Amino acid sequence: MHRVLSSLAVGLSVLSLTACPAKTPPRTEAQVPPPPPIRVPPGCESNQAGEYFHAENPAFRYHGEDDGGTLSLSVVRAHADGGTDAPDASTATIVLQRTPEGFVGQTHATGFTSSGAPCPVTFPTEVEVCGDAGLTLRSAASTSIDEGCRTAPAGAPAVRLRQVLLRGEPDAGR
Repeated sequence: MHRVLSSLAVGLSVLSLTACPAKTPPRTEAQVPPPPPIRVPPGCESNQAGEYFHAENPAFRYHGEDDGGTLSLSVVRAHADGGTDAPDASTATIVLQRTPEGFVGQTHATGFTSSGAPCPVTFPTEVEVCGDAGLTLRSAASTSIDEGCRTAPAGAPAVRLRQVLLRGEPDAGR
């Protein structure tokens, strides 16, 4: 009987040890680092939506939409009577994001091969100045594409030019 009791006691001890839940290690939550700060020129944090025109050629008009992170500028057609058409999918657009690397993005337009075939092209673009008068952008002025609509490997390096967009509608005297 003593053997049965001791076997029973050992069996119960083993059962009680295996029935206890294992101690779970303490939880350590991974700390997600905060995103890097957005770095844009002074004044560019504010909403840049509105109507613009090119300072050197007022026939180039732009309609800007700004959601606080992305500014989209669409080229609109100007008429002789001063009116404009709404932007459509075939017009050039400039899409800029506020990022830790600046207020940067691309200009999307249509280019043409040497045979005249239309091709979508993109140019790196950035905002240099945001002010009450308007925006100053820096963008490539041209690109070389081959007949397959790819960037031509032997093309001239892109020259980046400043483009000044003024707010509002151009005056007759501008």
